[in-house]
Amino acid sequence: MPSQMSQVPAISPVSIRERIGSINTAEIISVLKGELTALHIKQAFSTEVAEKITTNFVGSAGLKERNDGVPGQYVGASHYRKDAASYFADAEKARPHVEALFENLVDPVRAIFGALKRELHNKGIELRLARSEHGRANVCRALSWSGTGTFSLAPHDDVAQVLCAGNDYELSAVAHNTVAAFNFYPSIPEEGGNLRLWSHKPTVIDRKSQGVETTGYPYSAAYLEDVPCRDFQLKAGDIALIDGGFVHGVTGRSGDGKRRLVLNCFFGFARPDLVLWWT
Repeated sequence: MPSQMSQVPAISPVSIRERIGSINTAEIISVLKGELTALHIKQAFSTEVAEKITTNFVGSAGLKERNDGVPGQYVGASHYRKDAASYFADAEKARPHVEALFENLVDPVRAIFGALKRELHNKGIELRLARSEHGRANVCRALSWSGTGTFSLAPHDDVAQVLCAGNDYELSAVAHNTVAAFNFYPSIPEEGGNLRLWSHKPTVIDRKSQGVETTGYPYSAAYLEDVPCRDFQLKAGDIALIDGGFVHGVTGRSGDGKRRLVLNCFFGFARPDLVLWWT
């Protein structure tokens, strides 16, 4: 009975690197190529910059509540469950608010985007923001997940939403390669808010069996019960880069201390000579 078979998640091997310092482009390319599953760089950008970004987020005129079934507040645009016209229109509208998060600061996201762009250019590969006739993507979005209970953000994968994005998106081609999720953390609660990564990379059949074929969200605790997982203990100023094809989520926060704020973007190979970047 194939439907029963697909209920048992296959365990996928993971390769993880954690260290202190600044991120390098070779490591980023390793994740893009699927050689490295997750990279956690501690103290990757300054706490002063982190605090200022957090203050700018809280006071942003562009701060909104998500209304797409995923609880949280955000500044920026999300392609999740949107057609290309809506997403790129949102991205254009949100651009000044995203830029304002980094007012008078050295923007850690754009710094890495620039370094990676130069490195890939040397290899004959173009890196650029995803675009359409309606506009172009922003370099990141800022998110503060607000789910309650075991998870602030329920277990999910990032591939389904790219695979099912639709033909009017150039980024749907990335789903056949590694969809990398890049996370920069300006603020993290004292307890909880960890990034949890399961050793499972769902297939289309797995997603169908779980009823998450087009969204990749959410996977049930029962489905993941026997799958090994790893928690990344995050602090403000950290960066995490993961293969978004693996199931991952954010553990619940305890107490009512600091908010958990993440600057997030996605990127991956659309063609051997083109890497797209979007939110």
